[in-house]
Amino acid sequence: MDLPMTDLQPIRNSTLLQYDCPNCDTELVHKVAQLVLTGLATACIDNTAGDPFRSHASVAVTLRKEMVDYLTDRSQNFITESIVGTVEVVPNQQVEFSDDPAEIISDFMDDFAEIKRNLFGRVSGWLLSENREDKIDDFAQDMETDNFWPIDRREGISAIFIKNVDMKRKYHCGEKYQSAEKLREHMSECTYRKVDCTYEGCRAKFSAFSKYEHEAACEFKIVECEQSCGERLLRRDMDRHCITVCKMRMVNCPFYQIGCESAFGQSELAKHCRDVLSSHVLYVLKVVHKKETLSEDELETRRNMLKESDSWDDLSEAKDVRSLTWAVKNLETKLKRPEN
Repeated sequence: MDLPMTDLQPIRNSTLLQYDCPNCDTELVHKVAQLVLTGLATACIDNTAGDPFRSHASVAVTLRKEMVDYLTDRSQNFITESIVGTVEVVPNQQVEFSDDPAEIISDFMDDFAEIKRNLFGRVSGWLLSENREDKIDDFAQDMETDNFWPIDRREGISAIFIKNVDMKRKYHCGEKYQSAEKLREHMSECTYRKVDCTYEGCRAKFSAFSKYEHEAACEFKIVECEQSCGERLLRRDMDRHCITVCKMRMVNCPFYQIGCESAFGQSELAKHCRDVLSSHVLYVLKVVHKKETLSEDELETRRNMLKESDSWDDLSEAKDVRSLTWAVKNLETKLKRPEN
């Protein structure tokens, strides 16, 4: 049985009726809601380990209620024990508590699971077995899939636990009002209120104070290309865009295999081929006349002969080794052919 929840529940103190703001850090609430499901799965698995007559599913309902009661009691006692920030665990020794509610509640759940562990789990090597961890993960997933303990119910309970242990009010609102109307007015502006991401396709929910932090990393936000190609795209598509289609992505020169070690943005290919045409032609001439073992001077002479032709600039249209090799061979043949 889950704890009863109401939207605006009045709390009476010694002098007047007060209404507490129920809002907590949304992301922390969700995290703790996932932790309690894993905690329940752990208790169920350890409670029935090695028992052929009981399944972990058969004890889930009972242990869920017991765990909720246990966590409620522990979290409420935590307020009293931690009123000065420390608690005496053993005589003359004080231990400082963590400020992280998720860590505190996780410790409570570990204690509950230990209490519910059967004899087999205590005396065998069960606790260290990989099979145990697999069973816990599988059972938690089964409960999630079967909606055994709905996420909204778990989040409602988790918010209560968080408020109970969050003494410094770092993760919950804690504002109090003398009327439900005043509280409703506050909740519409509360920085801890739950809000939805406004970017199309994103289903994230978070507290209002996290809006800018979320937007700065939201995968569904439209942003400009990191490589300044001018495109605007979803942040989630950035890596693929930059690697595959961005015109500013870095590429090796297509003549790399025959000597040019330049690298540049994809859009700079044509300019590069024009700017270093002379070098590319020399690389190609070395390949074309490889069997002739021409000297460097002889290769330079052939390149200069090509440079003086009217077709020299046309060679820059060749953007790879194969096409430039073909163009150079044709031009050499043309220049060697006697005029009629």
